[in-house]
Amino acid sequence: MTRTLVAFHAHPDDEALLTSGTMAKAAAAGHRVVLVVATDGALGLAAEEFKGEGATDGADGTDGTDGTALADVRLAEARMSAEALGVARVEWLGYADSGHDGPIPPDPPGQVRFCRAPVEEAAERLAAILRTEQADVLLSYDAAGGYGHRDHVRVHEVGARAAEIARLSSNSQLPRVLEATVPRDTIARAVRLAAKVHRFPDEFDPTTFERSFTARAEITHRINVRAHISAKRASMRAHASQASNDGSQSGDRTLAAFLRIPRPLYDVVFGREWFRDPSLPRGGADGIRTDIFEGLP
Repeated sequence: MTRTLVAFHAHPDDEALLTSGTMAKAAAAGHRVVLVVATDGALGLAAEEFKGEGATDGADGTDGTDGTALADVRLAEARMSAEALGVARVEWLGYADSGHDGPIPPDPPGQVRFCRAPVEEAAERLAAILRTEQADVLLSYDAAGGYGHRDHVRVHEVGARAAEIARLSSNSQLPRVLEATVPRDTIARAVRLAAKVHRFPDEFDPTTFERSFTARAEITHRINVRAHISAKRASMRAHASQASNDGSQSGDRTLAAFLRIPRPLYDVVFGREWFRDPSLPRGGADGIRTDIFEGLP
């Protein structure tokens, strides 16, 4: 039978890194796939060419642009990524990017920074999509938000609550929530391997991955996506603004560095995706699952 998968992400481009292979795999198998992004990604770093004419420095707490906003560019990139993956629907929850570091900027006119949004309000917005789509599986983030970005932490909180609301309204056990993550030791090893052949940007701290994401023993699902690696790579390429250099650092941005990895090594590094089902016992060697829809009613 066909299922519906909803992938909930903080910013345009997050889906490319964490869940694009799983999304492409589900779509190729005939399942309906929906991408929901919480924020417009307007505070992401990008070269001036992506910010439109009359770009400012963003010191007023806006996205730093006049005319064509970076937010518009990034949401368009999300739609391009979705097309490459076979996604049927793309939705933006309407929130503004909160930024990663420092004080939270003022809210833009008519918008709220996602990390300031009340969890219940944001969860109701997402739950409405889950109900309309009759979602079977919701992809979200772990409690740490992967590497700790405040918008990612809020995705975890909002995703968990939205699933509860959707279940209560439908008197069902669905949607199943799977927290997109990476085994800490696996990604740390992959980063060390990649660093031998590519130079990461100065702001990239490889030791971050030794403190982030999820312990291997907590993983419940490991999905082989090598058959869909071309779609995953196309999804990454779609987010050209986030592979650009904004002049504040030397060398490649992280996404650009990933795309410069030679294809055989790229397939090894990005050929699997991992999830944790908080309702299940720890994964372990004997309990790992290889299908996100396995065991659904």
